[in-house]
Amino acid sequence: MAVLNQKSVLDMIKEFRRNWHTFCISERTTVCGADSMLLALQLSMAENNKQYSGEFTVSLSDVLLTWKYLLHEKLNLPVENMKVIDHYENIRKIYDDFLKNSNMLDMIDVYKKCNVLTSNYENYANISPVQLLAKKIIYSYLNLLVNSKNDLALAHILNIPDRGLGREAFTDLKHAAREKQMSIFLVATSFIRTIELGGKGYAPSPSDPLRTHIKGLSNFINFIDKLDEILGEIPNPSIAGGQILSVIKMQLIKGQNSRDPFYKAIEEVAQDLDLRIKSIINSQQGDLALSTTDISPARPKSHAINHGTAYCGRDTVKTLLVLLDEEAASAPTKNKAELLYDDENTIHHNGTSILTLFRRCKFICWKTNNWNKFWKCSSGQK
Repeated sequence: MAVLNQKSVLDMIKEFRRNWHTFCISERTTVCGADSMLLALQLSMAENNKQYSGEFTVSLSDVLLTWKYLLHEKLNLPVENMKVIDHYENIRKIYDDFLKNSNMLDMIDVYKKCNVLTSNYENYANISPVQLLAKKIIYSYLNLLVNSKNDLALAHILNIPDRGLGREAFTDLKHAAREKQMSIFLVATSFIRTIELGGKGYAPSPSDPLRTHIKGLSNFINFIDKLDEILGEIPNPSIAGGQILSVIKMQLIKGQNSRDPFYKAIEEVAQDLDLRIKSIINSQQGDLALSTTDISPARPKSHAINHGTAYCGRDTVKTLLVLLDEEAASAPTKNKAELLYDDENTIHHNGTSILTLFRRCKFICWKTNNWNKFWKCSSGQK
């Protein structure tokens, strides 16, 4: 698939940001770029296969076939002569529900809402696996900081660096999240807050499986708290953004050999993003200066600041959203197999492929009298 010109895509996303209140319910809704769309489709197809055949798995060829069909269908392009996989309608519903529950819109949905997309093309991006990993990890931390409902971002970073939160911990969290109809991050946060602040009367049940992961979950939640504190305490988005990247970088390279390719990749990505944040801020300040000369600022509209960003570094959040939007608008990864099937043989530093993590969760759909289908997660026993 050809890739849309990044500037055109960014213009489209900027239009979406300016009018977010007409398109979605949260200012912190994040845009799902091409790579994340493909990962979400892979998970949706694996879940569909789990429902119909009992195996949470899917082949690369089937993913790419369905990917092509999905893009054509969503863009209202002809699909009459295209091969379509069995149960496509169910796959599409699973895909749409996954994005909705993660507070994300995919790139095509943004296009359809804004309708400002052009058809310029450029070459595929092709970066090394270790660079892809470094970018994925740092962007996932930033994504979760901005959008705490993003389960895909959390899955990338829950156990990077090693916190002892591997497949079993992710399965237990996912199970609890489905039971309580909450995001994984909110479940983890609620559990740790109860342990730390609730006292004996509010302590989780001794049989709660999350009890076996207290140390790792506490480490993870406290680290995200540290990033949140920077957001809330430093009003200057340039300084705050730089410190957030610095804290993430130090966490990731701690104890690593400075000659390790992963170490170098993390440093390079963090440095590049720090410069990009400063460039975004300079650009925004220049635009503001041009648009507000001799004009008193208008009073913000009621929808201009929502509850989720009013008290927590809104300027920095807006800058990080621009940074994430740029990443979402960038060319997709050329090597789809590396992106989708980077299991323990190719991923390092305690990472596990997203498909492998979600495979441990078994999703059950059912209907009641007045309810639509919804998800429930139980342990992944066959």
